[in-house]
Amino acid sequence: MNVIDMADSSATPRVVRFLQSRTMSILGLFFLLTAFKWGTLLFIVHQYETVIITRFGKAVRTEMSPGLKIKLPIVDVLHRFDKRILAWDGPPTECPTKDKLYLIVDCFARWRISDPLLYYNRLNDERSALSRLDDILGSETRTAVATHDLVEIIRVTKGRKPLRDEELEKTGTILPSAIPDIELGRGEIEKQITERTRQKIADFGIELLDERFKRSKYNPAVAEKIIERMSSERHQIAAKFRSEGRGEAANISGQKESDVASISSTATKNALEIEGKADAEAAGIYAAAFNSPDAQELYSFLRTLDVMRAAFEKDTTAIFSTNSDLGRMLKSMAEATKPAR
Repeated sequence: MNVIDMADSSATPRVVRFLQSRTMSILGLFFLLTAFKWGTLLFIVHQYETVIITRFGKAVRTEMSPGLKIKLPIVDVLHRFDKRILAWDGPPTECPTKDKLYLIVDCFARWRISDPLLYYNRLNDERSALSRLDDILGSETRTAVATHDLVEIIRVTKGRKPLRDEELEKTGTILPSAIPDIELGRGEIEKQITERTRQKIADFGIELLDERFKRSKYNPAVAEKIIERMSSERHQIAAKFRSEGRGEAANISGQKESDVASISSTATKNALEIEGKADAEAAGIYAAAFNSPDAQELYSFLRTLDVMRAAFEKDTTAIFSTNSDLGRMLKSMAEATKPAR
């Protein structure tokens, strides 16, 4: 099946010629001018900001409500200021306390713009505001620290009691019986700094909400000396413990040797007493046993055997009289051992 395109091939060149005509150029220029006009005439105010409009350098209007606003093109200039709570983080400040101890105090604060028009006339921008806060808050912080003791800057609660260490007390180490109490404390000093600074910066259209100590520490050179002193005190206490331990060990060792000697002498004494009683009892038994004639004869016989055993060794020749006790005993033993006929 054959399809024949019946469209007019001359329509495309006519559209191109129309777009390139003077009429379309005028319309395009008109639209550009309109867009530029409305772009310079309208502006948006966001919820978190305040806009001050100046004309030839003079503030003519302040826009605080959010929405689409109108201004004069070219001659009106917008200045936007944040309505939210802003942060101030000052540099660490080294200052002496009332008791002549040097501290490095680091603070932070929260503030906001309370009067945008006054803020614009006095400071103009946030960088100038932060610089002014650095000066005023830094000065008030140094003044507050210089008029109070170190314990007031560090402590918060009143009436604290020191912790007791029974082991240290047993050694006689002197421990503080009470911690110096405070009159105000860190919280009240921060409130004083806030109130004094708030009065001074009110003329700049700024409201100070709060100021706090972020960190308080000793100067590094002073901190090293304090650490060395604390270490020395701990070493002294440790040396005292070691000395007392060695003395107690010597006492225990001496007491042990004394107890060993006492126990040994008592045991020796008891052994000798038992041995003496045993010897006496054995002598009594022997005496009772050898009092009878038969026992005496037996004893005499045993003693004779002992003598013979000690006198006659191997290959010994002896001559006895038959009338002697030993001769008679040997003769009787020989007769007793003869075989019967």
